[in-house]
Amino acid sequence: MSDIELIDSHCHLIFENFENDLEDVVKRFRSRGVKKLVHACCELTEIPKLKKISHEFNEIYYSVGLHPLEAKKWKPSSLSILRRSAQEDRRVIAIGELGLDFFKNENKRQQIDALIPQMELAYELELPVIIHCRDAANEMIEICNELFKKGKCPKGVLHCWTGTPEDMKHFLDLGFYISFSGIVTFPKAYDIHQCAKLVPSDKYLIETDSPFLAPVPHRGKRNEPSYVENVANFMADLRSTELITIAKESSSNAEDLFKFDLLS
Repeated sequence: MSDIELIDSHCHLIFENFENDLEDVVKRFRSRGVKKLVHACCELTEIPKLKKISHEFNEIYYSVGLHPLEAKKWKPSSLSILRRSAQEDRRVIAIGELGLDFFKNENKRQQIDALIPQMELAYELELPVIIHCRDAANEMIEICNELFKKGKCPKGVLHCWTGTPEDMKHFLDLGFYISFSGIVTFPKAYDIHQCAKLVPSDKYLIETDSPFLAPVPHRGKRNEPSYVENVANFMADLRSTELITIAKESSSNAEDLFKFDLLS
């Protein structure tokens, strides 16, 4: 049994590759000191499953939202579905995973049209956003800046950070948190290593993004929440500190952002 307490701030456990051994996955993350998890939502059809798993396992909280790679599924009714889902279940602690992804898709307008209403909903409901941003930092910063100028930019986190120190500073200036995934353990992730060293101690989270991006030494395997300890260990090395410090700081930051305790 681990004597540290960790929070996996971003994971996906309702995918098919967890169907047969979810109970074992839960036992493993409990044995490694993972006390809370944020299960991110990628599309609206996932919400019933997320609600079920969250009420089945006390550690799991969840978000509701539409991933940018699913932007074509955004409909006029989507916003009301998200609003109702967030308001009717206290275990919904964020809106997302939303954002922009121009690496795989070129439908910029469609993505932005799905993004902005979700950002506005998060501000309305006083919930943080979980932002996915890939090859779209300039556009994402511009949108957040515009909302910030209007006094309507929600709080939130840039999940699975893959940007530069310069990009990170822009998001930090807007009040966002930065979350580091298993990518931070990859040997050639130089920019991410630098960001992990520079990020303020009160502005970072850690995550697995399970089942994707397993950290060293599990690369090539299915990722799972118990591996968040590997991310924390690598962060400790990069920041020349102890695992217990990373655990305490990242967990405190996750509590501040997601307000889990208000649900108690």
